[in-house]
Amino acid sequence: MAHIALIGANGTIGSRILDEALRRGHTVTAIVRDPAKLDRTDVTVKAGDVLDEAALPGLLAGHDVVVSAVGGGDGPGHQATIAPAAKALVGALRAVDGSPRLIVVNGAGSLRTADGSRVWDKPGLPDWLLQIMHAHGDALDYLRGVEDVNWTALSPAATIEPGERTGEYRIGEEDLVTDADGVSWISAEDYAVALVDEIETPSHERRRFTVAR
Repeated sequence: MAHIALIGANGTIGSRILDEALRRGHTVTAIVRDPAKLDRTDVTVKAGDVLDEAALPGLLAGHDVVVSAVGGGDGPGHQATIAPAAKALVGALRAVDGSPRLIVVNGAGSLRTADGSRVWDKPGLPDWLLQIMHAHGDALDYLRGVEDVNWTALSPAATIEPGERTGEYRIGEEDLVTDADGVSWISAEDYAVALVDEIETPSHERRRFTVAR
Protein backbone atom coordinates (compact mmCIF):
# COMPACT_ATOMS: atom_id res chain seq x y z
CA MET A 1 0.00 0.00 0.00
CA ALA A 2 1.16 3.52 -0.72
CA HIS A 3 1.81 6.34 1.72
CA ILE A 4 0.06 9.31 0.10
CA ALA A 5 0.28 13.00 0.93
CA LEU A 6 -2.90 14.66 -0.35
CA ILE A 7 -3.07 18.43 -0.71
CA GLY A 8 -6.56 19.90 -1.04
CA ALA A 9 -8.25 16.93 0.62
CA ASN A 10 -11.36 18.87 1.62
CA GLY A 11 -12.30 20.03 -1.89
CA THR A 12 -14.84 18.49 -4.26
CA ILE A 13 -12.26 16.37 -6.08
CA GLY A 14 -9.75 16.05 -3.25
CA SER A 15 -12.34 14.59 -0.89
CA ARG A 16 -13.23 11.91 -3.47
CA ILE A 17 -9.55 11.06 -3.92
CA LEU A 18 -9.23 10.77 -0.15
CA ASP A 19 -12.21 8.42 0.11
CA GLU A 20 -11.02 6.27 -2.81
CA ALA A 21 -7.48 5.95 -1.45
CA LEU A 22 -8.72 4.98 2.01
CA ARG A 23 -11.24 2.56 0.50
CA ARG A 24 -8.31 0.66 -1.04
CA GLY A 25 -6.26 0.56 2.13
CA HIS A 26 -3.71 3.27 1.37
CA THR A 27 -2.32 5.47 4.15
CA VAL A 28 -3.15 9.15 3.61
CA THR A 29 -1.85 12.34 5.16
CA ALA A 30 -4.25 15.17 4.35
CA ILE A 31 -2.47 18.52 4.13
CA VAL A 32 -4.90 21.42 4.46
CA ARG A 33 -4.66 25.04 5.47
CA ASP A 34 -7.28 24.65 8.21
CA PRO A 35 -7.36 21.17 9.80
CA ALA A 36 -10.55 22.11 11.66
CA LYS A 37 -12.39 21.92 8.33
CA LEU A 38 -11.50 18.25 7.88
CA ASP A 39 -13.00 16.51 10.90
CA ARG A 40 -12.09 12.87 10.27
CA THR A 41 -10.60 10.15 12.43
CA ASP A 42 -9.55 7.81 9.58
CA VAL A 43 -6.78 10.03 8.22
CA THR A 44 -3.80 11.98 9.53
CA VAL A 45 -4.46 15.69 9.06
CA LYS A 46 -1.66 18.27 9.02
CA ALA A 47 -1.75 22.02 8.58
CA GLY A 48 0.17 23.26 5.57
CA ASP A 49 0.19 25.81 2.77
CA VAL A 50 1.05 24.52 -0.70
CA LEU A 51 2.93 27.75 -1.43
CA ASP A 52 5.16 27.48 1.67
CA GLU A 53 8.25 25.95 0.05
CA ALA A 54 10.23 26.12 3.29
CA ALA A 55 7.74 23.94 5.17
CA LEU A 56 6.67 21.62 2.34
CA PRO A 57 9.68 19.24 2.34
CA GLY A 58 9.05 18.34 5.97
CA LEU A 59 5.37 17.70 5.28
CA LEU A 60 6.03 15.60 2.17
CA ALA A 61 8.95 13.51 3.47
CA GLY A 62 8.18 9.86 4.11
CA HIS A 63 5.47 9.57 1.46
CA ASP A 64 5.53 7.53 -1.75
CA VAL A 65 3.18 9.79 -3.66
CA VAL A 66 2.13 13.42 -3.38
CA VAL A 67 -1.27 14.24 -4.87
CA SER A 68 -2.17 17.88 -5.46
CA ALA A 69 -5.89 18.65 -5.80
CA VAL A 70 -5.22 22.38 -5.62
CA GLY A 71 -7.67 24.19 -7.85
CA GLY A 72 -9.64 21.01 -8.35
CA GLY A 73 -12.88 22.65 -7.34
CA ASP A 74 -12.47 25.23 -10.10
CA GLY A 75 -14.20 28.27 -8.69
CA PRO A 76 -13.47 31.97 -9.17
CA GLY A 77 -10.17 33.01 -7.58
CA HIS A 78 -8.52 29.57 -7.74
CA GLN A 79 -6.42 30.45 -10.76
CA ALA A 80 -3.91 32.45 -8.69
CA THR A 81 -2.75 29.29 -6.88
CA ILE A 82 -2.73 26.58 -9.56
CA ALA A 83 0.55 27.20 -11.42
CA PRO A 84 2.51 28.48 -8.39
CA ALA A 85 1.43 25.36 -6.48
CA ALA A 86 2.90 23.09 -9.14
CA LYS A 87 6.18 24.99 -9.04
CA ALA A 88 6.31 24.99 -5.23
CA LEU A 89 5.66 21.24 -5.05
CA VAL A 90 8.35 20.43 -7.60
CA GLY A 91 10.80 22.64 -5.70
CA ALA A 92 9.91 20.95 -2.43
CA LEU A 93 10.16 17.42 -3.83
CA ARG A 94 13.65 18.16 -5.10
CA ALA A 95 14.62 18.54 -1.44
CA VAL A 96 12.94 15.31 -0.26
CA ASP A 97 14.83 12.04 -0.06
CA GLY A 98 13.27 9.04 -1.76
CA SER A 99 11.88 10.93 -4.77
CA PRO A 100 8.14 10.80 -4.06
CA ARG A 101 6.00 10.82 -7.17
CA LEU A 102 3.82 13.87 -7.90
CA ILE A 103 0.30 13.52 -9.34
CA VAL A 104 -1.50 16.76 -10.13
CA VAL A 105 -5.21 17.35 -10.69
CA ASN A 106 -5.15 19.30 -13.96
CA GLY A 107 -7.88 20.90 -16.06
CA ALA A 108 -9.55 19.99 -19.35
CA GLY A 109 -9.11 23.37 -21.02
CA SER A 110 -5.97 22.55 -23.00
CA LEU A 111 -7.29 19.26 -24.40
CA ARG A 112 -7.86 19.07 -28.16
CA THR A 113 -11.42 18.77 -29.46
CA ALA A 114 -12.62 16.99 -32.59
CA ASP A 115 -12.15 20.08 -34.79
CA GLY A 116 -8.57 20.60 -33.64
CA SER A 117 -9.32 23.52 -31.32
CA ARG A 118 -8.89 23.46 -27.54
CA VAL A 119 -11.67 23.19 -25.00
CA TRP A 120 -10.89 26.74 -23.87
CA ASP A 121 -11.55 28.03 -27.41
CA LYS A 122 -15.30 27.34 -27.09
CA PRO A 123 -17.24 30.61 -27.49
CA GLY A 124 -19.11 32.01 -24.51
CA LEU A 125 -17.00 30.65 -21.67
CA PRO A 126 -16.97 33.05 -18.68
CA ASP A 127 -13.77 34.96 -18.05
CA TRP A 128 -13.22 33.45 -14.59
CA LEU A 129 -13.41 29.93 -16.06
CA LEU A 130 -11.00 30.81 -18.87
CA GLN A 131 -8.53 32.12 -16.30
CA ILE A 132 -8.67 28.82 -14.41
CA MET A 133 -8.33 26.79 -17.62
CA HIS A 134 -5.26 28.74 -18.69
CA ALA A 135 -3.77 28.52 -15.19
CA HIS A 136 -4.00 24.72 -15.43
CA GLY A 137 -2.42 25.01 -18.88
CA ASP A 138 0.44 27.05 -17.42
CA ALA A 139 0.96 24.43 -14.70
CA LEU A 140 1.07 21.67 -17.30
CA ASP A 141 3.53 23.62 -19.48
CA TYR A 142 5.78 24.01 -16.44
CA LEU A 143 5.60 20.32 -15.53
CA ARG A 144 6.51 19.31 -19.08
CA GLY A 145 9.87 21.00 -18.55
CA VAL A 146 10.57 19.08 -15.33
CA GLU A 147 12.80 16.04 -15.75
CA ASP A 148 14.11 15.43 -12.22
CA VAL A 149 10.73 14.86 -10.51
CA ASN A 150 8.43 12.01 -11.54
CA TRP A 151 5.16 13.82 -12.25
CA THR A 152 1.79 12.98 -13.80
CA ALA A 153 -1.08 15.34 -14.63
CA LEU A 154 -4.62 14.00 -14.85
CA SER A 155 -7.18 16.05 -16.79
CA PRO A 156 -10.87 15.29 -16.39
CA ALA A 157 -13.61 15.30 -19.01
CA ALA A 158 -15.01 18.66 -20.11
CA THR A 159 -17.59 18.29 -17.33
CA ILE A 160 -16.77 16.79 -13.93
CA GLU A 161 -19.24 16.81 -11.07
CA PRO A 162 -20.25 14.73 -8.05
CA GLY A 163 -22.07 11.57 -9.02
CA GLU A 164 -21.89 7.79 -8.92
CA ARG A 165 -18.80 5.66 -8.48
CA THR A 166 -18.92 3.01 -11.21
CA GLY A 167 -15.22 2.24 -11.47
CA GLU A 168 -15.45 2.62 -15.25
CA TYR A 169 -13.76 5.20 -17.45
CA ARG A 170 -12.03 5.63 -20.79
CA ILE A 171 -8.51 7.02 -21.18
CA GLY A 172 -7.08 9.58 -23.59
CA GLU A 173 -3.95 11.67 -23.69
CA GLU A 174 -4.08 15.01 -25.49
CA ASP A 175 -7.57 14.69 -27.00
CA LEU A 176 -10.83 15.24 -25.16
CA VAL A 177 -12.60 11.91 -24.59
CA THR A 178 -16.25 12.02 -25.68
CA ASP A 179 -19.10 9.58 -26.21
CA ALA A 180 -20.90 8.89 -29.49
CA ASP A 181 -22.96 12.05 -29.02
CA GLY A 182 -19.91 14.24 -28.45
CA VAL A 183 -20.54 14.53 -24.70
CA SER A 184 -17.48 14.59 -22.41
CA TRP A 185 -18.37 13.85 -18.77
CA ILE A 186 -17.12 12.04 -15.70
CA SER A 187 -18.18 11.88 -12.08
CA ALA A 188 -15.73 13.15 -9.47
CA GLU A 189 -15.91 9.67 -7.96
CA ASP A 190 -14.76 7.90 -11.14
CA TYR A 191 -12.08 10.54 -11.69
CA ALA A 192 -10.77 9.59 -8.24
CA VAL A 193 -10.85 5.91 -9.23
CA ALA A 194 -8.68 6.69 -12.26
CA LEU A 195 -6.22 8.71 -10.19
CA VAL A 196 -5.79 6.02 -7.55
CA ASP A 197 -5.47 3.42 -10.32
CA GLU A 198 -2.55 5.50 -11.62
CA ILE A 199 -0.99 5.47 -8.16
CA GLU A 200 -1.26 1.69 -7.96
CA THR A 201 -0.24 0.99 -11.57
CA PRO A 202 1.89 3.86 -12.95
CA SER A 203 1.19 4.19 -16.67
CA HIS A 204 1.61 7.91 -17.42
CA GLU A 205 4.86 8.99 -15.81
CA ARG A 206 6.07 12.46 -16.85
CA ARG A 207 3.02 13.08 -19.03
CA ARG A 208 -0.62 14.09 -18.97
CA PHE A 209 -3.61 11.88 -19.53
CA THR A 210 -7.36 12.36 -19.39
CA VAL A 211 -10.38 10.28 -18.47
CA ALA A 212 -14.12 10.32 -19.19
CA ARG A 213 -17.06 7.91 -19.04
